Amino acid sequence: MANSLRLVFSNYGYIGLAGAVFTAMFMVLSTLSEFVFFEPYFIFYIPDDRILSFALVIGVSTMSSLVIPMNVYLIKLVQKVKRASGGVVGSIIGASAGACSCGPVGFSIISTFGTIGGTATAFLTTYEVPLRILSLGILGLAYYQTTRSLRDNCSIKN
Repeated sequence: MANSLRLVFSNYGYIGLAGAVFTAMFMVLSTLSEFVFFEPYFIFYIPDDRILSFALVIGVSTMSSLVIPMNVYLIKLVQKVKRASGGVVGSIIGASAGACSCGPVGFSIISTFGTIGGTATAFLTTYEVPLRILSLGILGLAYYQTTRSLRDNCSIKN
């Protein structure tokens, strides 16, 4: 697996892509989870009771920043989109699963849907941490699939 990372991230373009993905995911998830505020000033605040949620935001952002550039590399170099699509779909599902428990902003939007929105809000409030853990698991599976595809398609020796 380290050989796959070395192969992909030996190109500075993929390092830049990973940095951009991490920054974008981290800022979006932190803003939606209300760790980052932009009004009236830029404020970054982590309450003591939400440290686990913040650590999971960092984990989802980090895994996304590994998996997405690896999938781009695999698709671009190997050009076998059909064989690589499982990793791409897994990374999209994993990233969106981390974002779906998006905190109070999402809750206020969901609550406009009446009873169903109230049920969804209660579900997301109760299972925010397990949903992010699930998204980390999906991203981990996507990482494994991508490294396996790189090993099979690029003849990486272990």
